[in-house]
Amino acid sequence: MKTSKIAKPLLFLLLIATLTLASCSFSFGDKPVDADTLWAGATYKEDTELGTGATLFYLEVRADDKSVTFTIRTDETTVGAALIALDLVQGETSAYGLYVKTVNGMTADYDADTSWWGFYQNGEMLMTGVDSTAIEPGAHYELVRNVG
Repeated sequence: MKTSKIAKPLLFLLLIATLTLASCSFSFGDKPVDADTLWAGATYKEDTELGTGATLFYLEVRADDKSVTFTIRTDETTVGAALIALDLVQGETSAYGLYVKTVNGMTADYDADTSWWGFYQNGEMLMTGVDSTAIEPGAHYELVRNVG
């Protein structure tokens, strides 16, 4: 059986491509950040009272097995505006609102280690973002670092 002049070079390229891919090591993100390293960068490590204002609410920040609770007093009308004014959250604004990336000095980076901040009230995930959630006086909100 004769192989065409084009088939030999194509087979050779296919063999080289297969060997090259087989020798690569694939990485899907950096190693997860351990709890001690993550919390070492936290701005507040103990329960703290922040702000002044007529409206009071609570924010629990949880990452791994550690948490800190903030008692927040504000005159802002949304959770996000209050947290931004107190420099507790940072993120990127998009067509969908604020994408929270850093909370209390701790960053969640989905691209690096599939971590992200979930927004909850009394243990239930909210379907609104921090910047569009009206503050309920006395409410307990949570920002929880999730992985995966």
